[in-house]
Amino acid sequence: MSEQTHKLPGDIERTSLAIIAEELAQRGLTPPLENEAVVRRVVHATADFEYAENLRFTPEAVRRGAEALAAGAVIVTDTNMALAGVSKPALAKLGGAAFCYMADPAVAAAAKEAGTTRAVAAMKYAARQHPGAVFAVGNAPTALFALCDAMEAGDFRPALIIGVPVGFVNVVESKERLMSLCEKLGVPAIAAMGRKGGSSVAAAVCNALLYTAAGQLDPAARGWQG
Repeated sequence: MSEQTHKLPGDIERTSLAIIAEELAQRGLTPPLENEAVVRRVVHATADFEYAENLRFTPEAVRRGAEALAAGAVIVTDTNMALAGVSKPALAKLGGAAFCYMADPAVAAAAKEAGTTRAVAAMKYAARQHPGAVFAVGNAPTALFALCDAMEAGDFRPALIIGVPVGFVNVVESKERLMSLCEKLGVPAIAAMGRKGGSSVAAAVCNALLYTAAGQLDPAARGWQG
């Protein structure tokens, strides 16, 4: 019978991240220091080292995203699952908040009237309500397209866009458009290129940024034992 060597949550997380760092080095995939926290957190959430290769960052995206959150910027997600995964204690420490409007009756009515997806209507609504937010898209490529349309149409310039939708239809195209446009406009962005992604990845990126902003990358700073 194998002996359980790590039992406390802080020790488990710290050991996991150390294993990830070692394996990244062995694979020749050690990320730049500025992006390290995000890459490690996503690999930690997925146990998938391919994210070390397909995560793409605009210049200073992590720093600028963390600074926005430290200043109280809100987070907007495209799914309630991603919203549930965002660290509420870290948000509270920074004086921030997180929202998802997918279940909002007004958003549902707007989507029906416009003949579009609820994700599009939710992002359009959120862009008006929180133009300086960190937007985290882990499911709907239509949400990324809506954010891109809003940026091209006017002065909408969010603090950061996290583009990690998962799937097979318009997913690759939405991320490519996002990165191209954000690089052109100088809007910070983080994307998982290709088909991979999901709500858990969106939440993991948000938490890496929140922990960076709140000085909580080590679990002991979050009150975890071990």
